[in-house]
Amino acid sequence: MFATAKTMPKPSPATHNTAALRELDRKHHFHPFTNHHRMRARGARIITAANGVYVYDSDGKQYLDAMAGLWCVNIGYGRAELADAAAAQMRQLPYYNSFFQTAQLPAVDLAEALTKITPPQYQRAFFGCSGSDANDTIVRLARLYWQLQGQAQRQTIISRHNAYHGSTMAGASLGGMAFMHAQGGLPIPGITHIEQPYYFGRAQPDEKLTEAEFNLKAAHALEAKIKELGADQVAAFIGEPIQGAGGVIIPAEPYWREIQRICKKYDILLVVDEVICGFGRTGNWFGSDTFNLQGDLMTLAKGLSSGYQPISAVMVADKVSAVLDRHDHEFSHGYTYSGHPVACAVALKNIEILRHERIIERAQGNMEYLRARLQTLAEHPLVGEVRCQGMLGAIELVARKTEAETNVNAQSLPLPRRFDANAGAGALCRDFCFANGLVMRAVGDTMVFSPPLIISRSEIDEFIEKARHGLDQTQHQLAAD
Repeated sequence: MFATAKTMPKPSPATHNTAALRELDRKHHFHPFTNHHRMRARGARIITAANGVYVYDSDGKQYLDAMAGLWCVNIGYGRAELADAAAAQMRQLPYYNSFFQTAQLPAVDLAEALTKITPPQYQRAFFGCSGSDANDTIVRLARLYWQLQGQAQRQTIISRHNAYHGSTMAGASLGGMAFMHAQGGLPIPGITHIEQPYYFGRAQPDEKLTEAEFNLKAAHALEAKIKELGADQVAAFIGEPIQGAGGVIIPAEPYWREIQRICKKYDILLVVDEVICGFGRTGNWFGSDTFNLQGDLMTLAKGLSSGYQPISAVMVADKVSAVLDRHDHEFSHGYTYSGHPVACAVALKNIEILRHERIIERAQGNMEYLRARLQTLAEHPLVGEVRCQGMLGAIELVARKTEAETNVNAQSLPLPRRFDANAGAGALCRDFCFANGLVMRAVGDTMVFSPPLIISRSEIDEFIEKARHGLDQTQHQLAAD
């Protein structure tokens, strides 16, 4: 952790009655994104404390959290300043709403602060509680933007297969994950999906396309979809700069350059979902900076408060806000906790820490170190590809590979043989890593990670060695099975 960080005392490895806690959890707690049948048999992992890049469970075991919670604890755990900011605001004004021409000081200050770090076209912010509800807001805003201009038929929003934009009805519909769409009659009308720029996962390896050619083809899928639907029916295209929960899919040139050209050609809004990529994750303040994206709407959450408070924001470009401002109408949308003063105060302090301690700039050297150390895992027999951008990366598990595919982002090469869907290689590797004191996430057979930006080189070494051990154990178990 950076030397200037003001942290709370490191938690002692206190133990609890884990069996009793698990039983209470089984009886009363319904978990998100969980197979409850399996969890009832195994019991939940009970996390009780955290500090820096580590979390601790109810048995006192320490884990290096290479997922930063859920891609969000960018400045690390245990920052006393954020706790102090929350306490001070609770004493001053614990809550008031933002409806009916009302505002609170922290919301006003945070909106201004966000305009100073986001790309210059964004001068307005709408607050919510999560990336999911922020993307619901974007659906409403994008359609209202066209309605006010006499083009109410422009309803359709185009997204990508395997994208993740939240788990509300609109957010899950914007996302392109088939297993989510299978529950609840999704997607809702007016949302459609195109090919993702996933070169390693391409379905037709015999095409012999280079990575750049494949990315160009994936971008042209947007133009084909617009022509299919009719440009006068399309409101917006939404995309994460890097698809996070879809497996850390990092597009190559000329993907985003071509996507932006197409959006401008057909005059559709470009929505940039920065929920995972924002606040330093890709090596710059935003993925928009990394990929030179000039969006019209931007979704923020997660790193906005480093996960210390639930808060999100939609940044609205001048192009959009000008249309909303010049029409006499009411934006009939909002949340009880939009602009919640405590959440805004914590987010403000989080941004202050990122700026004053130059956490993003200071982390850049460690990002290069992480990339180099990650490359050593590419030699493992179970690894088909490793890829990384900033503090965001993926390890592809394969049943068989060729020697050439041990390189990062290999181009124009035959695909390795992937595991059968029933092999469960990713879940097996994830569980071995947990047992070794390392938190990584399995997206199918893709291991993904996003450690706190404050991770040190010695902690990166620990991460790589624990990941290697987990890969070895997975390989041996799969061979035995």
